[in-house]
Amino acid sequence: MPLFDSLYNFARWLAQDATEAEDLVQETFSKALHGFSSFAPGTDLRAWMFRILRNTFLTSRTGLRAKLTTELDSEDEETIPVTWETPESLALASATRKALQAALDSLPVVYREVVLLCDVAEMKYQEIAQVLSVPVGTVMSRIARGRKLLRQMLAGERTARSGSARK
Repeated sequence: MPLFDSLYNFARWLAQDATEAEDLVQETFSKALHGFSSFAPGTDLRAWMFRILRNTFLTSRTGLRAKLTTELDSEDEETIPVTWETPESLALASATRKALQAALDSLPVVYREVVLLCDVAEMKYQEIAQVLSVPVGTVMSRIARGRKLLRQMLAGERTARSGSARK
């Protein structure tokens, strides 16, 4: 199924729940099939599908209410192959991954969705603007603000870690 993986990943980040993400993607494809006659040939199918997913999320029972950060199930984490890395470097990488996930989860939805669409789904600004129904300038400012917030949160995490390591 085209776009399934990228739609699921985006839904997973938005909903922060695997089951909810599956339901969102299923409903997105259902709505796309029912409304395919409204798709304008020559326009971006990917942006159209992401817009349907986003709108479905916003009207879902979890879309508009704030959610607490949830830990990914251990079965969802990828296994780390045996390499030259030391246990210390693996622990540091795991802590960094968890800090990044926590920072992304705590971003306001308007910033989280543009950062994910740009940096994870690798969409262009124009595509993101189509998905969100906002001007390209708004997309650019939200990405800049979202990335700045992420940097601040991660810098705060590093400062807290180094402060506790000195004690």
